[in-house]
Amino acid sequence: MFLHLHSGFRYLALLAGLAVIGYALYGAATKRDHDKTMKNLAITFRTLMDVTLFLGVAMIMVGYGFYNDLGMHFIVMTLATVVSHVVPSVMRKRPQSERSLMPYAVATTIALALVALGTVVINKPIVG
Repeated sequence: MFLHLHSGFRYLALLAGLAVIGYALYGAATKRDHDKTMKNLAITFRTLMDVTLFLGVAMIMVGYGFYNDLGMHFIVMTLATVVSHVVPSVMRKRPQSERSLMPYAVATTIALALVALGTVVINKPIVG
C-alpha cells in the first residue's frame, strides 16, 4: 500500500512541478507579475513533495523493501524536497514588487531533476 501511495504522489508532484515550470516560464515570457496563482502552484508542489517524502520515510520505518541504494535515494529525495521549499520561502519574505517568476522555474527544474536522479539510483524508470 505504501509503495503505491508513494509512487502515486510522485506522479502528482511531477505534474504539479511541470505546472509550476510552465506557469513561471509563460509568466516570465509575457512579463507578468508574481501573483497568487504562482504562489498556490508552488505551495501545491512543495506540499506534494513533503507528502511523498513522508510516505518514503514511513516505508523505511516499516521495513518495506530495504536495499543498498536506499540510503542514496533517501538523501537525493530529501534534497529535492528541500529545494522545493527554498524559493517559496524566499519570495514570501520579499516585498511584492521584488518577487519574480523565474526562480520558481529554476528551482522546480532542479527539484524535478533530483527526483529523476533519485529514481534512477534505485534502478526504477523515471516514468512508468
